[in-house]
Amino acid sequence: MSKNVYEGMFLLDSSKLHSNWDAAAEIVHRILERYDCEILVSRQWEERRLAYPIKKQRKGMYYLTYFRTEPANIAKIEHDCRLTPEILRQLILKIHPKLVEPLIAQAQAYTGVTEEGAEGAGSVGSGGEGAVGQPEQSEAEPATAEETGGA
Repeated sequence: MSKNVYEGMFLLDSSKLHSNWDAAAEIVHRILERYDCEILVSRQWEERRLAYPIKKQRKGMYYLTYFRTEPANIAKIEHDCRLTPEILRQLILKIHPKLVEPLIAQAQAYTGVTEEGAEGAGSVGSGGEGAVGQPEQSEAEPATAEETGGA
């Protein structure tokens, strides 16, 4: 059976991990390595207040990872995540083969940590990207007629 590439977003309990990103990475990697997943890239996403309580928690740490594994392992990984008390929620999506390289390259480009150490350089809400990972156009560079469709 062929292996597919998956994107996993893990929401971890920041009160149990005390905002320790290394501990968060260890928990996620331990689960993935248990099922012979090849971890392509992983990084912290951000720590933020949740819109509503999840398992009585109001704050969580988001951790993003891309990995390669067999499709049969996904249900086992999700089951282990549900049994791990530090993981509040997880979302695992299969990545289309044509999108694997650009998504991994983008994740690798944003592996830096800001001075506060709480957010990745490409975290949600940082204002640096538009839809689907495309950079927003700066106000200093107005759109040309070719870019706006000749109008």
